[in-house]
Amino acid sequence: MVKRLMSEWLTPFGQPRFRKPDQWAERLRPAAEESGQVPLPEALRDGIARAHEYLLGRQDRRQGFWCAELETDSTLESDAVMLYNFLGRGNDPRVPRFAKSILSEQLPDGGWNIYKNGPAEISATVKAYWALKFAGFNADHPALAKARERIAALGGIHKVNTYSKFYMALWGLYGWEGVPSIPPEIMLFPNWFYFNIYQMSSWTRAIVIPLAIIWSERPRLACPPHARLDELFPDARRHVSLKEAQAPHTLLSWTSFFLFCDRMLKGAEGRGPHWVRVWALKLCEEWVLERLEDSDGLGAIYPGILNTILAMKCLGYADTDPRLRAQLREFEALELPKGEKLKMEPCHSPVWDTAIAVIGLAESGLDRRHPAVVRAVEWLLAKEIRRAGDWRMTNTVGPIGGWAFEFRNDFYPDIDDTAMVMLALRHVELDDRLAQTREKACLRGLTWLLSMQSSSGGWAAFDKENTKVILTKIPFADHNAMIDPPWADITGRVLEFLGYIGYDESYGCVASAVEFIKREQEADGSWYGRWGVNYLYGTWQVLMGLNAIGADMGQAWVQKGANWLSSVQREDGGWGETCATYADPSLKGAGPSTPSQTAWAILGLLAAGRGGDPAVERGVAYLLTTQRPDGTWDESEITGTGFPKVFYLGYTMYRHSFPLMALGKYQDVLRRRAELATVDA
Repeated sequence: MVKRLMSEWLTPFGQPRFRKPDQWAERLRPAAEESGQVPLPEALRDGIARAHEYLLGRQDRRQGFWCAELETDSTLESDAVMLYNFLGRGNDPRVPRFAKSILSEQLPDGGWNIYKNGPAEISATVKAYWALKFAGFNADHPALAKARERIAALGGIHKVNTYSKFYMALWGLYGWEGVPSIPPEIMLFPNWFYFNIYQMSSWTRAIVIPLAIIWSERPRLACPPHARLDELFPDARRHVSLKEAQAPHTLLSWTSFFLFCDRMLKGAEGRGPHWVRVWALKLCEEWVLERLEDSDGLGAIYPGILNTILAMKCLGYADTDPRLRAQLREFEALELPKGEKLKMEPCHSPVWDTAIAVIGLAESGLDRRHPAVVRAVEWLLAKEIRRAGDWRMTNTVGPIGGWAFEFRNDFYPDIDDTAMVMLALRHVELDDRLAQTREKACLRGLTWLLSMQSSSGGWAAFDKENTKVILTKIPFADHNAMIDPPWADITGRVLEFLGYIGYDESYGCVASAVEFIKREQEADGSWYGRWGVNYLYGTWQVLMGLNAIGADMGQAWVQKGANWLSSVQREDGGWGETCATYADPSLKGAGPSTPSQTAWAILGLLAAGRGGDPAVERGVAYLLTTQRPDGTWDESEITGTGFPKVFYLGYTMYRHSFPLMALGKYQDVLRRRAELATVDA
C-alpha cells in the first residue's frame, strides 16, 4: 500500500496545521475486543440489550440508515397553510389537516409556543391565528378569541418577527414600509467587500436570497376576506416603523446606522437604473438554481424550500415548470402524517442520526462486525460530499470532503456532522475494500476539518471566519442566527475525533482549540451549547473532547466543569435543562430530567475521570429505572437547538442513542474497575 494511501498528499499544503500523527489511519480501525468476561449488573446488561433491540429495529433495513422524526413548533404548519393559499390551493385537503395540528397545540392561555412546555410566543401565535383563519375558522371561534387576547398581552401584532411581517406584506396585510429591506442588489457586492452574502450564515443565505427576489417583485395578492387580520391591529396603522420595532438603541450605534441604510434603500426603490435591478435579480435566481443541484431543496431546509417556491412564482415560473414542481415535491417530502393531523418537519436528519446510532450501538457492546453497523457505514461512506460548496468562498485551501446533515445537501457539508460521522466510522470492523474507502474518506474529511478551523482556534458549523457581529444589527437579522461563529460544543466534538486518531496538545490546531475553549468557559465552569440545550450539552461535549486529546483532566479549570455538572443533578438522579436558558442563563441546569441530557451529564463526568462519583451511579440508575419495556425512553422536553430564542428542534433519536452511549461507557468503567481489582488481588 502506498504509504498510508496518499498520506503524503497533505504535504503540498505546506502548513503546520495539516501535520498529523503517524498512526492516524491505523486508529480508524476499532480496537481489539476485550478478552474474558467480567460480571456486570443484570439490570445494566438487560437495559443495554433491550436498547440494542429497539434501535436495531428502527434501522432502514434496505439502505442501512436511521432517520428519526424532528419535532418542531406549529409555525411550520402555519407557513404551509399560507403557502398553499399563495399557490391558489387553499382547498387542498392538507389544509384542514394542518389546521387540526395547529389547533391541537394551542396553549391554555390561548397562545402558541416555540418549544415544548414553553410560554406563548408572539410570532408563533399570530401565524397560528392567521393559518386557522385561512383554514376557515371564524374570528368569533373560541380558540381565536382566546388567541386575540394572548396576542394583545404579548404586545400585539407589530411585535412579530421580520419573516412574519414579510409574509403578511405579501398579502397586503402589513405595510412594506414596516418590513426590513432585502434588496436583490446585495448580490452585487463582491466577495472581498466587507459585507457580502458570504458574510451571512449559510442558513441565512438560504432564507434571505429568495426573499430578496420577493422583495423586488412584491406580487399583489388579494387576501381572502375570511383570512384578513384587521381585528389584530389596535388602530388604523398597518405597520410601525423599523425604529419603533427595534430594541432600544442609541443614536450612535450600528442599529441606528442600519436603520438609516434601510430608509435610504426604501427611498431609492424604483429610482435607480432598471438594468441594475434586472442584473441583481438574475444573479439571485442563478444562485438559487445552482444550489438546487445535488440538494433536497435550497439548503435542504424548510424555510429555504418554501421561500424558493414563493420566489419562483414571483419570477413567473409556470405551475408546470419542472424546477418549481421539483421544489414542491421536496416541500411535500417534509410532511409528517399524524393520523387526521399533518405536521411538517424542518428537514431530515439521516446522516446525523445514523452516526450517533452507530456510536451508541458500538460503544455499548454490539459486535463491531454486526451487519447493521456495517450497512450503516457503507451508507455513510456513500454520502460523503465530493463537490465544492459555499464554504469554498472563505476557505480556498481545504480539499473537497465532509458530510452534511440531510440526505442530499452537497453545497453545505458541516463540521459537526463530519466529525460525528468519522467518530462513527472508526467503530466498525470492515473488510479491506471498505476499510480503504473509509481511510480515503477520512483523509479528506480530516483535512477539510483542519482547514475549517477559525483564527480564534474554534470551529463553527458551516463556514469559516463568519464572525462579523455588527451584521446581527441589520433589521432582518432578528432570527438570531445571522452569523456562524465558532462554538465550544462543535470545537469539543472536533477535538474528540482528533484525539481518538492520535492528536494531542503538541499539535498547533489542538493547542489553539484548547485555548479557545478556556476563553469560552463560563464563570461557574460550564460551557454554552449552541446546537443542543444548552449548558449541559456544551459542557459534556467539551469534557469529551479534552479527555480524547489526553488533556490533564485533573486541572482545576477542567474539574470546575465537572463540578458544575454534579451540582445541577436533580433529586431523581437525572439532569435536565430547558430552552428558556437561552433567554435567561440563570436557569441553566434547571429543568425536568430527560434521558438525553442525563446521558450527556454522565458522559461528561466519566470523561472528567469521575467514574466513581455517586452522581454517575444515580444518573445510571435514573436511566435504567425510566427505560420503557420496549427498550427506549420518553423525553418530555426539547433538547436540540436551531436558532436560540427563535427555533428549536426535538431530535427524537437522542432519547434512544445517547442513553445507550452513556450506559456503554459506564459498562466500560465497571469492566476496567473489575479488571484492576483482579490484578490487585
